[in-house]
Amino acid sequence: MRTTTLLAIILIAIGIVAFAYQGITYTTKENVVNIGPLKVTAEKTKTFPLPPIVGAVALVGGIVLLAVKRKKD
Repeated sequence: MRTTTLLAIILIAIGIVAFAYQGITYTTKENVVNIGPLKVTAEKTKTFPLPPIVGAVALVGGIVLLAVKRKKD
């Protein structure tokens, strides 16, 4: 497999995943109360949104790379 084909496939996969998930969710632990030996923590879920344009750009970029490569050959 050539580098361009591999890069195109990776971009297409990233585009599809970005459309499917619409963001990355992660959990953090934060100290709520810290009084002497008493410690209370809370888990907070945060989301890093991925706009649909990111998926579209990656998908179109991968398709264009494949098209340009096929045109050369």
